Amino acid sequence: MTHDHCEKNDGCCEAEHARHYRAPTGLTLLPWLLLGMGAFSNLFQGHTSNPWIGGLGLLTFNSLYIYVTFRAFVKKTREALSTRVALTLLTAVTCALGLGYGGTWLLFFPLLGLATGAAVRMPHLRPAGAAVTVLAGVVCVVRDGWGGLDTAYATAISTMVTAAILSLSEAVRDLRAAREELARRAVEEERLRFSRDLHDLLGHTLSVIVVKSEAARRLAQRDVDAAVLQVTDIESIGRQALTEIREAVTGYRKGSLDAELDRAHSALTAAGISVTVDRSGPPLPPRTEALLGWVVREAATNVVRHSRAGRCAITVSGDEGSVRLTVSDDGHGDLGSGVGGTGLLGLRERLAAAGGSLGAGAGEGGGFLVTAELPGGSGELAPAGAPAEVPTEVPTEVPTESALPLPSPHHLQEPPVNTAPITPSRPTLGP
Repeated sequence: MTHDHCEKNDGCCEAEHARHYRAPTGLTLLPWLLLGMGAFSNLFQGHTSNPWIGGLGLLTFNSLYIYVTFRAFVKKTREALSTRVALTLLTAVTCALGLGYGGTWLLFFPLLGLATGAAVRMPHLRPAGAAVTVLAGVVCVVRDGWGGLDTAYATAISTMVTAAILSLSEAVRDLRAAREELARRAVEEERLRFSRDLHDLLGHTLSVIVVKSEAARRLAQRDVDAAVLQVTDIESIGRQALTEIREAVTGYRKGSLDAELDRAHSALTAAGISVTVDRSGPPLPPRTEALLGWVVREAATNVVRHSRAGRCAITVSGDEGSVRLTVSDDGHGDLGSGVGGTGLLGLRERLAAAGGSLGAGAGEGGGFLVTAELPGGSGELAPAGAPAEVPTEVPTEVPTESALPLPSPHHLQEPPVNTAPITPSRPTLGP
């Protein structure tokens, strides 16, 4: 049996035990009432003086014991004043029966210890347990001499053991609740990660495809070669989108800031927006590059979709301690309704998790301004076990129209490409 198989079996056994585990309830302490059978037998056989008083005391003790123990297993009722009053009355009845009859009636003190251990929690358990033990010792010594201290000892043991078992049961219940909460949060975080990745990937890609499709349609009647270049770009974008989606599904996607800057430049230019890109500063860690790449992608997509801008400037600057990215345009300074909900909010969460920040709003001279700041060393992006290399560059070779097969609708597979290069008139857009 392999180690992994053992671990799986251990997990299954643990889950099976968790399903069959049942927390103690008030019914758990009911069988201990059989300790009072000796007193009941003496009462039934007429060996007890004042049997009516003894019977009333026995009935009162049993009623209070059941009331206290059942309420002790519910936190809200355990801490209620009525439960504490009932426990006090139970103590008084136990002392009265012990002093009045002695003998087997003294066995009610261990039952009192059970009820006390169930109904009282720290920090009040120690004084309450000590008080019950002292009362049991005094009453037993008065009735049966020093030999009655055994009953006091049994009372102390029953109090401590009951409290310990119930405390352990509550700890197990809390741990199970915490485990379920952690599992629920892990699922929610994974869903959020996947939704953010899909938004950032497909939102940008589809926007660029729409822009280039419109450009190809306009050029088709007057400049066939330019229209073919636009269609070629669309084809390359679609191919790279397949790769990006696979990488997003596996959680291993890496990003290149330079590649995202080139793609943003191409997308903005295709939309008729004049672009300037200025990058300076030292090389950045992979995680920092990936995060800034997401910001460039989202900001460029918003400029294309909503800004109606004529110019856009992208600046990256920094030193060994921090890096700053700004994307500004001369548009109307409004993202449109609902745009920031998923995109910019998701980016803000990503950067905050890496110790950075994201700002978005109207620029000083009009238009819209997106600012991202990150520490210079944000660590690695890929988790343990991720592939060593993930493609981030767009293929430079694309097939001719006649050689392009249709992809299977059931698999995210790239169609094969031939070796006939086509040199586009502008940087080829990728993911």
